[in-house]
Amino acid sequence: MALSAPPLSLYVHFPWCVSKCPYCDFNSHTLRGELPVADYLQALLRDLDTQLAAVQDRRIVSVFMGGGTPSLFPPRAIGELLAGIRSRTPLADDAEITLEANPGTIECGRFADYRAAGINRVSLGAQSFAAPQLQKLGRIHQADDTYRAVEELHAAGLVNFNLDLMVGLPEQNNDAALADVETALSLQPAHISLYQLTLEPGTVFGALPPAGLPDDDAAADMHAQCQRRLESAGFARYEVSAYARPGRRSRHNLNYWSFGDYLGIGAGAHGKNSDVGSGRIERTAREREPRRYLAAAARAATKRVVEPGELPFEFMMNALRLTDGFEVRQFEGRTGLDWQTVQPRIAELQQRGLLRLGAQCWSATELGGAFLNDLVSAFLPDNQSRQDRKSSKAL
Repeated sequence: MALSAPPLSLYVHFPWCVSKCPYCDFNSHTLRGELPVADYLQALLRDLDTQLAAVQDRRIVSVFMGGGTPSLFPPRAIGELLAGIRSRTPLADDAEITLEANPGTIECGRFADYRAAGINRVSLGAQSFAAPQLQKLGRIHQADDTYRAVEELHAAGLVNFNLDLMVGLPEQNNDAALADVETALSLQPAHISLYQLTLEPGTVFGALPPAGLPDDDAAADMHAQCQRRLESAGFARYEVSAYARPGRRSRHNLNYWSFGDYLGIGAGAHGKNSDVGSGRIERTAREREPRRYLAAAARAATKRVVEPGELPFEFMMNALRLTDGFEVRQFEGRTGLDWQTVQPRIAELQQRGLLRLGAQCWSATELGGAFLNDLVSAFLPDNQSRQDRKSSKAL
């Protein structure tokens, strides 16, 4: 099958935070000393310059500034960055441009300046509105900071904003989780991301789990009740952790989950590019440590060709997160593989009740969604050999 060029997005990583949250496994570093605003902006644009030849003037449909804490950078700097991006590569007229923000780093009135700089969507890391939970999560903000930030968003006309919420927190029960959802709904966001707290390796919580965590069943029930409340309020679930009002799905994240392409600039940023000419899909990675990145940004990103045997897993790992799933033609166009490459495994998973075929799309069933990691693992390139070894051992 011929590989087609999917939509192209741009991810910009800002690696600094005021403090590192104990559950966070992202590439974030506690800020020590003065923020190197000018040097980092120059490094980001040099980084972009090294990658643009590979995408051949394709139009960028979305920009996402994540971290870390991008809102540590002043609106003036964000405006300069966006101007530099626009001078180098075309952006769609209706490009979605998102800024992640921590309520604890926003000063009164600044969202109007971010909007003037070119930001048209904001993702606000609320996590919870309960003081004990915020303290246990190591957050630097209080609920009042979130209320003020949302008030400023509305005043600035930035009504397309997301609130991040977490469930399964220490000492949290169903009533407390639902209270957070009710508070979030009262703030009138366009989008809510609902995550269950996980203990990731390499984090403080991964090494020293906090006391009072609900067990898996209790956390799952908490999550399910919050999901039902969000859906009853008009927030449709379209991805494992994402809920949106009509017309407010995150276009940037949808491109990720649909196995689209994206440039990644900034310390630790990753990218993906479909080279239609060669029929190859490449992944890129940048130096993670900020000082080393600043020294290396003018050099080309590290590249790795995704081997054909890896592509089914890479595609399914993203596309099966979507409640709508994917079409056969999308799989073929975005991997360059024939559907028959995965059809036998698809049929097996359908028979086991983990996948279903709708009008045109394949998606996870309720059972498959409950065991999504296991479902996606069925597409690992060595899955068949592992299954064979397991069967042989059983005999």
